[in-house]
Amino acid sequence: MEYRSVSDVLKETYGQKIYRLSLQSGCSCPNRDGTLGTGGCTFCSNGGSGEFASPLLPVEEQIRLAKQRVDQKIPSSIPAEKRLYIAYFQSYTNTYGDVKRLRSLYQETIRRPEICILSVGTRPDCLGSDQIRMLRELNRFKPVWVELGLQTASDQTAQRIHRGYALKVFDDAYRRLKEAGLTVIVHVILGLPDENESDMLQTVRHVSDLFWRYQVGYSEGIRTDGIKLQLLHVLRGTQLAREYQEKPFHILTLEEYCRIVISCLKLLPEEIVIHRLTGDGPKALLIAPLWSADKKKVLNTLNATIRNTDRE
Repeated sequence: MEYRSVSDVLKETYGQKIYRLSLQSGCSCPNRDGTLGTGGCTFCSNGGSGEFASPLLPVEEQIRLAKQRVDQKIPSSIPAEKRLYIAYFQSYTNTYGDVKRLRSLYQETIRRPEICILSVGTRPDCLGSDQIRMLRELNRFKPVWVELGLQTASDQTAQRIHRGYALKVFDDAYRRLKEAGLTVIVHVILGLPDENESDMLQTVRHVSDLFWRYQVGYSEGIRTDGIKLQLLHVLRGTQLAREYQEKPFHILTLEEYCRIVISCLKLLPEEIVIHRLTGDGPKALLIAPLWSADKKKVLNTLNATIRNTDRE
């Protein structure tokens, strides 16, 4: 089974491996500050899904600290002045707040020669015309990726996890982002409470349908519109953890997860880029599934499952 991985696409484009710097914009989230709610989505930790990000400091200092961590993985044969990075603003909702401040922050970030891509994580209900105009303007200077949280195409599950917006809100934001010529990466969580395999595959079908619907009119540049498949992590301090401890729900086994990932890949068009097949949960916070803490084993099992599928 072949698929386009983001690592391969970036190597083809830039001629080398590109590393991701996890940064913070200082934004909050309408699902936390009382606009929609105060607890956030039930699965979201106090770090706003950005536990691996640099501390909230001036962006120049954040980048310096993030590079210190990432550069340990880069072969010494690649000189510092040749290294390239993605500036990934991951924590909370990074289009939620004063647009003027955010434009200045993101402009300062992408002016740096070592930053080749700006990646902004956000919610579809925080993408008004001013925010999309800002992202479109930045995209004229360097590629901008909008990492858009969907998690599930089921409005019923969305209510269960307190997502705070309906599917039609996501679809409308996706359309407007594509009309603005922006790259969109959709985040999907596999293993949400009360969802079976059919529900998860329906979410992936929905993403595939959106991809084809707005394929026409893509802007020139790196064709990295894609999807991130994320395993559900139950983390300490979240509402989901409290629910799980009071009334445990089914947690996917490694074998189940691998099988579902294969089914998802079969549903996706070859043109869509796979940005992630699993994800990391902070080990200090992880309650379940504990098998996910061994990332090397998870990736090896996934790759072996894919190879075995090819031979069937």
